[in-house]
Amino acid sequence: MVDVEYIKKRQENGWSIRKIASRLGYSRQTVRKVLAGPAEAPRYRPKVPRPQPVMGPYLGVLKEWLEADKEAPRKQRHTAHRAYDRLVEEYDFPGSEVTVRRAVRELRERLTEVFVPLEAVPGRTAQADFGQAQVLVAGRSQRAFLFCLRAKYSRVPFVIAYPTEKLEAFLAGHVAAFEFFDGTFREIWYDNPKTAVVRILAGHERDEHEDFSRLRAHYLYDSSFCTPGEAHEKGSVENLVGYVRRNTLVPHDRPFASFEELNRHLRAWCERERVRSGECWALEETALRELPAYPFRAATSRPVSVSKLALARIDYNRYSVPVRHAGRLLRAEVYVDKVELYAAEHRVATHTRSYERGGTFMELEHYLPAFERKPRAASGCAALHQADPVFLRVRDLLLREPAGYRVFAEILLLGLRFPLPVLAEALRGCLESGRLSLEGVRQLCLNLTHELPAPAVVPDVLQLPLAPPDLGRYDALCAVAR
Repeated sequence: MVDVEYIKKRQENGWSIRKIASRLGYSRQTVRKVLAGPAEAPRYRPKVPRPQPVMGPYLGVLKEWLEADKEAPRKQRHTAHRAYDRLVEEYDFPGSEVTVRRAVRELRERLTEVFVPLEAVPGRTAQADFGQAQVLVAGRSQRAFLFCLRAKYSRVPFVIAYPTEKLEAFLAGHVAAFEFFDGTFREIWYDNPKTAVVRILAGHERDEHEDFSRLRAHYLYDSSFCTPGEAHEKGSVENLVGYVRRNTLVPHDRPFASFEELNRHLRAWCERERVRSGECWALEETALRELPAYPFRAATSRPVSVSKLALARIDYNRYSVPVRHAGRLLRAEVYVDKVELYAAEHRVATHTRSYERGGTFMELEHYLPAFERKPRAASGCAALHQADPVFLRVRDLLLREPAGYRVFAEILLLGLRFPLPVLAEALRGCLESGRLSLEGVRQLCLNLTHELPAPAVVPDVLQLPLAPPDLGRYDALCAVAR
């Protein structure tokens, strides 16, 4: 730079190019370039790339390996040292490891992906995902699946825990999230979950699950999906999963009585995060679309066959239905927390959903009509073990007598007329009094279900219109008497 300054100043003093070149030892062409260009130090700029006689023949192979690394697990990609070892083993590479390291560095600079900062508009975009956490619920350590949805602009989070991440939980999570935000977003970003995507098509096109399309049609929002393997495209909610685990579920052995209590804990945390967002949430809240006037049915439908035992199999468990539907085909509406069974449009049974395997869940009232024709089956009915324990006590007491099973069947048949909780209360009353009989149980059931008539309402003062008395009539009577 000193020579550049010297050349320019000498020219201003009237020196010729020949004199400047002679004095500094530069060529006249170099002096002309300095005078014609900006004040920068001269440097060598090659017009063609420098030849690489050793590394050049292997650059194509090395580039293919680095391109393939984009689809490989992050911790199983090529290092420069591993690339050098493979070139030596597979291609008898004659160069040094330093040469390979330099080539890997240059290729990675060319292959570096560029990211564009995106704009977040209030009420437009949210991101959804499922995460996992280990929790202690009802005294048992188990895995909970956390449905997370976060507003892109205000970053207000919503989190709810379920014992599963099946489609029913996916749908229910959206319903709960929209109720929490009291509105819906214009667009929600997802990974490519199997609960929503049946098949990945070209580009960003997806073949979506029918129930997921039903959800979008109800709330009228658009769905967008990340490029497969590029979960960072919805990094806001990806970070939320870990943030929730660290800030709400540590220590991991904090006890919760039920998933309901766990969700109350998560909901309180979400409310605190909403308060922290302040002005951003105020802008987001006013930009959300209003909720539909009617609720969304967050359930999946499937046909189920009922066995001769009046049991329908759903997800590795069996649930009872009234015996009149044995051997028929019913429709099951499976929610995240319950199972409903329908014959046409009539609901015939409702059960709490179980996520264990191999369980059988029966309601005693479903089998009562069968005891009219099969009274002996009443004493051995498996549903008794899932009913009020008083039924087993009465059964064991009556079976000590001859034909006691018939009396027990007749007592159970009272359940067709009275609710089973009322029948159980009547049986407890008979056992306490020491007089157990069909007539006594029936009378107690009548007493428990009897409703006293409403008392008659008598007004304090009777408002009756009366004509004024005509006392002249008495005078007329007296005249007749004379």
